[in-house]
Amino acid sequence: MAEHFQAWTIEYGLWGLFASAFISSTLMPGGSELALLYLANEKLFSSQGLLIAATIGNTLGGMTSWLIGRFLSSKTLNEKKYQGALVRTQRWGAPVLLLSWLPVIGDPLCLIAGWLRLGFLKSLLFIGLGKFLRYVVVLSLV
Repeated sequence: MAEHFQAWTIEYGLWGLFASAFISSTLMPGGSELALLYLANEKLFSSQGLLIAATIGNTLGGMTSWLIGRFLSSKTLNEKKYQGALVRTQRWGAPVLLLSWLPVIGDPLCLIAGWLRLGFLKSLLFIGLGKFLRYVVVLSLV
């Protein structure tokens, strides 16, 4: 499976990275960091291009979760698995979305932010900034 993923990522380049980052940032698992590292090591694309594609894809994925949250009922978000994200988001507001890149808690944070009706632009800013900084750190490993 890893060989297929690598071949797909190289064949589709920046679009493949964008798609991987988008999927990784929704409620589905993904491996955008691995795709980014792989493409950076192959040196087929500039670091800036890789950073932009990954950040935009991952940010749009986070905002998709935010949008889904806007349409969820309060009964859905009363489930135990969302309680930690709900408490954090209510306490810290939009800046907590800087942590949206974290595994396990990041996706629920985006979802809860939409459900709480946190502002679109503030959410976009903090989600995008958090994702950008994470990919800067990942690229610095190359």
